[in-house]
Amino acid sequence: MPAPMVTPPIEQLARARQSFAGLSRARRELIVAGLAFAVGLLAMPFLIWMGGNRVLGPYTHGDNPKAGPWALFADYVVGLAHGSAVFWVVALGPLALLLLIRGFFALLRLGPFQRRY
Repeated sequence: MPAPMVTPPIEQLARARQSFAGLSRARRELIVAGLAFAVGLLAMPFLIWMGGNRVLGPYTHGDNPKAGPWALFADYVVGLAHGSAVFWVVALGPLALLLLIRGFFALLRLGPFQRRY
């Protein structure tokens, strides 16, 4: 029995890029925005925990002095569910950063600023 053909990762990436480029601009923008929002919802609490654990020490939660990243994630989800603005700023941070970077590059594409005296 012959071994199954395995597509090299570079070809898989090329196919994914072609299929992504074939989508409408609105659909591509929604996918990118959704990914940025997903990073804010799912990855940011763990990144914050990693930075805080290194700089500030272990995360404490109630009586547990070494609660860990999952306790922080649980507190984060509770904060989001209660509508706390601080938690929503963290969740929307990557999306806001993406929009700021895109706005900056859009300003750069406008060309040099014309000075009026």
